[in-house]
Amino acid sequence: MKAWQVRGWGEPEEMTLAETPIPDPGPDEVRIANRAAALNFFDILQIQGKYQVKPPFPFTPGAEVAGIVDAVGSGVTGFARGDRVLSSPMLGAFAEYTVAPVSCTFPIPEGMDFPEAAALPVVYHTSYFALERRTALQGGEWLLVHAGASGTGMAAIQIGKAMGARVIATAGSAEKLEFCKTLGAEFVVGYKDPAWVDRVKEITRRGADVIYDPVGGDIFDLSTKCIAPEGRLLVVGFASGRIPTLQMNRVLLKDISIEGVHWGPYVREHPEYFGRAQKALAEMYRAGFVRPVVGKRYRLDQAPVGLRDLAERRVSGKAVIGVG
Repeated sequence: MKAWQVRGWGEPEEMTLAETPIPDPGPDEVRIANRAAALNFFDILQIQGKYQVKPPFPFTPGAEVAGIVDAVGSGVTGFARGDRVLSSPMLGAFAEYTVAPVSCTFPIPEGMDFPEAAALPVVYHTSYFALERRTALQGGEWLLVHAGASGTGMAAIQIGKAMGARVIATAGSAEKLEFCKTLGAEFVVGYKDPAWVDRVKEITRRGADVIYDPVGGDIFDLSTKCIAPEGRLLVVGFASGRIPTLQMNRVLLKDISIEGVHWGPYVREHPEYFGRAQKALAEMYRAGFVRPVVGKRYRLDQAPVGLRDLAERRVSGKAVIGVG
């Protein structure tokens, strides 16, 4: 089979598209004949050796995949050959076949195509975990979503709306702000204008109750100035490249909470949560709230191009590789 391999830390363009043996599933695993795989910003960091998880060489990146079950390992009872599934194996998706644990593999909801399904496991589960588990978002609260046109931002807007929140989204261009509106954001604010903080306070009259921040850097710093008393600031990632620090007097004076969102380790420790979250997301899909938007599509051999587009902010929604 064809599979992208990382044989040393570097840029996406330095990966090798290699011929490798088709893997066999082990106990409690399925082998998926891939039809689509989604790209994430952390894939780039992992290829560069800058991510917290550093697999041994060579490894195949890619954390989200959708396809058809091709083989099952011993002990597998919930899946059979021919089943349409989505999965988050965390590695191995940029290939023609992927072996994945059944604990992170689920049936594709009826009506969802393979590219949409591949776009769901990481970003929608991360955002659901952030809003449902970490901060218990309530109906009627103001939710400010930074980088609303990104994959995680898209998911947070849609899930926030499904949970009854009033959503404000930020983005860096007029095109991306318009995209956020199509996702359901009630208000949109360009964060390249320093006045965005005042605009958020003007809209909410007291500040945002929950702030979803996958950007970090200056965006995090300024978010502490437009958060409501007793607000919750979700630390989702650092796409800006700068990990911020915080003056703790701001936490004290407004009674605010800083809440970390590290979904991967949580579901490894609490595997039952993965299934519960997927059930909730499937219900949101059937109800019309969750609709993964595939902004750009690539062939398997174009994976480095897709990752570069993602790194340079040229994608709204999700970037997805078509396989097979």
